[in-house]
Amino acid sequence: MVSMNWFINGEYKGAKASLLDDSSSKMWFKFPNYSFKIHHQYYQYVGSKRISKTWWRKLLFSWVIVWVLASVFIFLYMSSQATEKRKETLASMCDERARMLQDQFNISMNHIQAISILISTFHHGKSISAIDQRTFAKYAERTAFERPLTSGVAYAVRVFHSEREQFEKQQGWTIKRMDTLEQDPVHKDDYNPDLFEPSPIQEEYAPVIFAQDVVSHVVSIDMLSGKEDSKNVLRARKSGKGVLTAPFRLLKTNRLGVILTFAVYKRGLPSNATPNERIQATDGYLGGVFDIESLVEKLLQQLASKQTILVNVLDTTNQSYPISMYGSNASDDGLEHVSHLNFGDPFRKHEMRCRFKQKPPYPWLAITTSIGILMIALLVGHIFSATVNRIAKVEDDCHKMMKLKKQAEAAGVAKSQFLATVSHEIRTPMNGVLGMLHMLMDTDLDVTQLDYVRTAQASGKALVTLINEVLDQAKIESGKLELEEVRFDLRAVLDDVLSLFSGKVQDKGVELAVYISDQVPEVLTGDPGRFRQIIINLMGNSIKFTEKGHILVTVHLVEEVIGSIEGKTESSSKNTLSGFPVAERRQSWKGFRTFSLEGSMHPFSDSINLIVSVEDTGEGIPLEAQSGVFTPFMQVDPSIFRTHGGTGIGLSISKCLVNLMKGEIGFVSIPKIGSTFTFTAVFTSSSSSSKKNKSQQINIYSNSVSSQFDGMRALVMDPRPVRAKVAKYHIQRLGIDVKIVCKWEQGLFFIRKGSINMVLIEQEVWDKGLNGSAHFFDNLDKMNRGTPPKVFLLSNSISSSRANTTTTGVRNLTVVPKPLRASMLAASLQQAMGDGNKGNPCNGELPRAPLQNLLIGRNILIVDDNNVNLKVAAGALKKYGADVVTAARGIKAIELLTPPHQFDACFMDIQMPEIDGFEATRRIREIEKNINNHIHFGEVSVEAYNNVSNWHVAILAMTADVIQATHEECLRCGMDGYVSKPFEAEQLYREVSRFFQ
Repeated sequence: MVSMNWFINGEYKGAKASLLDDSSSKMWFKFPNYSFKIHHQYYQYVGSKRISKTWWRKLLFSWVIVWVLASVFIFLYMSSQATEKRKETLASMCDERARMLQDQFNISMNHIQAISILISTFHHGKSISAIDQRTFAKYAERTAFERPLTSGVAYAVRVFHSEREQFEKQQGWTIKRMDTLEQDPVHKDDYNPDLFEPSPIQEEYAPVIFAQDVVSHVVSIDMLSGKEDSKNVLRARKSGKGVLTAPFRLLKTNRLGVILTFAVYKRGLPSNATPNERIQATDGYLGGVFDIESLVEKLLQQLASKQTILVNVLDTTNQSYPISMYGSNASDDGLEHVSHLNFGDPFRKHEMRCRFKQKPPYPWLAITTSIGILMIALLVGHIFSATVNRIAKVEDDCHKMMKLKKQAEAAGVAKSQFLATVSHEIRTPMNGVLGMLHMLMDTDLDVTQLDYVRTAQASGKALVTLINEVLDQAKIESGKLELEEVRFDLRAVLDDVLSLFSGKVQDKGVELAVYISDQVPEVLTGDPGRFRQIIINLMGNSIKFTEKGHILVTVHLVEEVIGSIEGKTESSSKNTLSGFPVAERRQSWKGFRTFSLEGSMHPFSDSINLIVSVEDTGEGIPLEAQSGVFTPFMQVDPSIFRTHGGTGIGLSISKCLVNLMKGEIGFVSIPKIGSTFTFTAVFTSSSSSSKKNKSQQINIYSNSVSSQFDGMRALVMDPRPVRAKVAKYHIQRLGIDVKIVCKWEQGLFFIRKGSINMVLIEQEVWDKGLNGSAHFFDNLDKMNRGTPPKVFLLSNSISSSRANTTTTGVRNLTVVPKPLRASMLAASLQQAMGDGNKGNPCNGELPRAPLQNLLIGRNILIVDDNNVNLKVAAGALKKYGADVVTAARGIKAIELLTPPHQFDACFMDIQMPEIDGFEATRRIREIEKNINNHIHFGEVSVEAYNNVSNWHVAILAMTADVIQATHEECLRCGMDGYVSKPFEAEQLYREVSRFFQ
């Protein structure tokens, strides 16, 4: 009902609008305690579809847009708040670490300054120094805990050049230059101060005389001989404050560090001394080595959140090229906070940069809040939209009954258009396939090749028939399906069906056979296409569900089998085609009215009542599913359907066709044993029919071939009666007399007794008696009475490889593949008997002479947008002597058929791009009408138009549509005839003969 309402809402706006204009229309709404009347004018502005298509849709759209923007704003605001909070947290943590680092540094710096006072007092303030290297080292080592950030301290004394010689003698070592260390860094394992060069001559020196044990390697090194250290020393004594060097790699440890330098002054220097006074009062320089990496690492280890943020300490004295003192630059977060550091040196600047280690978490609160608000807003909008739509739906329901007729008509038109389109699109390529096969049959082919082409053509025709099942179902539902009345060869029809399924059964190794009683007439009158369709449906189902054993089709007259209805069942008997038990066919027709006392076997005086059975040894039908076998689109089992495929309409169509043929259909099925379907059909004898029937092509080929084998005798060696009977039936169709034997010895007896031209041995006999076959061929060679008989092996595909192996080296033996059918059997016999026809026997089409007489010298235009169809149609017409011109577009056809022209007829496709066949024909007829009027009224001379006073070229529709409506449209637009694809010579002859005779 919902889908129907939507269909109504979408398809019938015009009808609804007219109803809305009725101002007298009123609607009633009833509530528990209220009853009030709402006029239709209210619905025009509130309850009708007009609201959903005008301002309500705009309002709803605006509502959604506003709340989407509001949700985005809320999300961005809450996200920014979370980011700000994260920034504040980072700033707090970074400032805390910077403050702690600065405090620790200041503590160490104060203790170093205290040592400088100690040296000034006890070394320079005494006439005899109270401090030596050992004392200084021991003191520095014992007080190291007070300087947690230093890795060592050292004192360098100020020595003038005039005092150098005496100083070196007093110390017992030579003052060394520092830049040697800078040029050739010394490592712990190979350090040797004696290898250093003496300090060059300069105005004054600053050799290290005291050092903590960890930095004792700098004793005797001149601090003024190094470039960076010289600047640091001079700046320290001039300023009177502690100064820092730029970060550098420390000796031995190779870790990044700095040196804090204090100048040691003479006692009594005033606090407000000038820089020159400080320089003059300088006695030496005390330096403390700071290992920055260890310093920061120890500091961070004291904090529980060490792993939360990344810390970088940089020397930013040169802003363009800051020097990293600790940390790395890798980070996944874009946030960064900078805290400035003050280490007491006014010249050098330092800072700490902090970043979070991990990416910021998703703002789930912002996401959920914004989405929740948006969902609430959308829900409110949906409620209002549903309310308005419900009002519109109530109004639509009031008018639904008035529109049902229009719906049915629209559905009928859509269905017809769909069927026409499907038919055209599938039949168009099939026309190319069948047309090319037909043209191939006119080439020089041998008998085997011709049989292959015939099989392919028969398969293509069968495919076209199967395509029509969908159309048939529609026709059956509408009661428009009608049967033809044509003459046809029943045996040829079943041979074509065998050819259609031969490949499938050979792949499976299942034996497929057909047997038709001798009492069934050669030619019948009826609808061969529909009869073939029933057989194809039943055999197709059997092949789907049969993996071993056989499929056997039998055809008898009803009067032949009517006496066996009460016979004993043989479902477990081995007397079958393959030896597998079958579901007894007699049970399948047990309820037929034809066999009851009340039924009549002869509803018509000239009728031929056939009974056809299709038995198989397949899976069988489950008992619970047997009641719905003939229901359209029903499958026995969904799992089986997925395995084997199928549409589920084949049996239902077959039942309808059987009913149209005045027959009945039934089945018997035993799970794991097999199924047997049986139906009856009423035809008329072709000789007794008084109607002027159409004539279907009769199997002329079979009749012509059978005359080649007249008088020949064949011996069939097969121990299975049913299978032998089938082989005999097919061989006798070629005019050959057949004898059946079960054993090798019986075969030799008949060969000695009379003239046998050929021996056909069943594969089962060959496989079970290889010794017997050798004895058979030995005796066959010894007879020496004229030409020995030709030997054939009847082989099923399941044993074809074994047959090729076992027959290797056996002379005069030809393998005949099953299923047996007249054309293939004749080809095999002809080839083995030395009479292989390399020519091309008549393919069963109409003789060319009548068409050649009609078409020779005729100019015909073919219009089709499909190149394959153009080639097929042109080839068919040229074969009969016509001069053909092709065009691929309707506009080109209009141009070529504008008078004057030389064309006698035009075959025009209906469905083409730009201008279709209908429109092209209308324009051509309009042009012809105008020219004829001008000629009639004397406005133009008839000589200007090739002395033709009435122009009307024959235009025949050439299309794959088979819908009656399409045919009627062809006539309405001015076309003269209709040829459906794929067309054959008979159709062509029937249409063109009306114009060219």
